[in-house]
Amino acid sequence: MSAHRKPRQRPLSSNTARTAATIALAGAATAAGFDGTGHAAPQLTPAQVRARVDKLYQQAEAATEKYNGVKEKADTAQQRLNTLRDEAARKQQKLNTAREALGSIATAQYRGGGIDPTLQLALSDDPDQYLEGAEFAERAGDRQAQAVTRVRKHLREIEQLRGAAHVELASLRSSQAELKRRKKTVTAKLEEARRLLSRLSPRDRMPTPAEHASRPTPHTRAANSRAAAAVAYAYQKLGSPYVWGATGPNAFDCSGLAQAAYRSAGISLPRTTYAQINAGRRVSRSELAPGDLVFFYSGISHVGIYVGNGQMIHAPNPSAPVRLAPVDEMPFAGATRVA
Repeated sequence: MSAHRKPRQRPLSSNTARTAATIALAGAATAAGFDGTGHAAPQLTPAQVRARVDKLYQQAEAATEKYNGVKEKADTAQQRLNTLRDEAARKQQKLNTAREALGSIATAQYRGGGIDPTLQLALSDDPDQYLEGAEFAERAGDRQAQAVTRVRKHLREIEQLRGAAHVELASLRSSQAELKRRKKTVTAKLEEARRLLSRLSPRDRMPTPAEHASRPTPHTRAANSRAAAAVAYAYQKLGSPYVWGATGPNAFDCSGLAQAAYRSAGISLPRTTYAQINAGRRVSRSELAPGDLVFFYSGISHVGIYVGNGQMIHAPNPSAPVRLAPVDEMPFAGATRVA
């Protein structure tokens, strides 16, 4: 019998060797996990979580201001569209009236037979009566021409209104689609912030803030009575909840609070922070007086109402209500005196 020889093993290829090494490392890592000797991802400290949440709130607020701007544009487009539709309806009514008048003239002509005037004169038993009738027919012809002109005019106007309405409708639909995108961005940022905060104990979620101190009365005078009225309104709203997109009277976002405060003083402000900063005269930080609007971050994405003593009243974010805070708490970007 021939001897049985052990088959010679083929050497591993480089790819096979790498695969085997990877599997071995993975197994080692799994074993280490079961042994309790694996290393978990580093946990964020409460301060790091708060910093991340603050950043998310800042990003959400920037997106909110963009949302507010688009919503204002959509509301304006909707108002213009409604106006155009109302005007088109009025023009349609005038067109209907003009068409009825034209129809009456056409009916009268049909009943008159439309005979050539020279032949009618030759056949008439009473030429004088015929001549009076011919004059009436000429006047009726003038009325017919005027009626046709009116119909054509109303048709052109209605067509123009429909074209303008089509443009406004396209603009409105575009704005509505953008609103959905902006809203999705805001809600995603806020949801992530809530998720991060849920990891912290109530004690760790917020540091003891200076803004929870007693409510001081401003020691500097407002620029004028309207600015003073805006400051008084802001004080009345301390503790009101932050709701993105809200303009009062019971909830606010940052620019909504500024707008509502000055609305109570008889001044109409734009809706967004990046428009509000251009709504008055720019003032330096050293010139601040109660009632001035103070803006923050490079994108002008946050606004507060200065109340004196280095303090402002603002609507910070969903984690905190309308409150007093130091102007120094955020990166200062500029200030505007609107009254």
